[in-house]
Amino acid sequence: MRAAYDALAPALKSKTENLWAEHWLWHSRMLAGYPEPTEAERAAKPPARHKLVQVHPGSGRKTLYIASHASHIVDWPIEEGRQLLRELIEFATQPQFVRAVSWKQAGDLVIWDNRCTMHRATPFEDTVYRRDMRRTTVYDSAV
Repeated sequence: MRAAYDALAPALKSKTENLWAEHWLWHSRMLAGYPEPTEAERAAKPPARHKLVQVHPGSGRKTLYIASHASHIVDWPIEEGRQLLRELIEFATQPQFVRAVSWKQAGDLVIWDNRCTMHRATPFEDTVYRRDMRRTTVYDSAV
């Protein structure tokens, strides 16, 4: 997402610099066809607001902070904000910004920084192949 931000046109960088996006798990779930969440589900997983352009504390580089949970731009008309988010996601998922992992052998490992990565799974034949995923989260003391 740092490389995608770097490649944005100057006018788009300027436009996005001070915007906030609301991120909500249920937004992405409903886009995927899940039913409307219940009140209890909404209360258990409320939306969060994050700056659209963030500065990585280690490198000092600017990065886009978007993905499928990003519902809309705060204080913008919903559809206008969603259009901007779609435009940014489409831009950031061009081949030159994508790193696809091709699992070659048992023991392969991938490490990424969630602060500057938009990650997605590809279709997986779970009735044919066994998936063994283990997650470790490391918190950066600089944050």
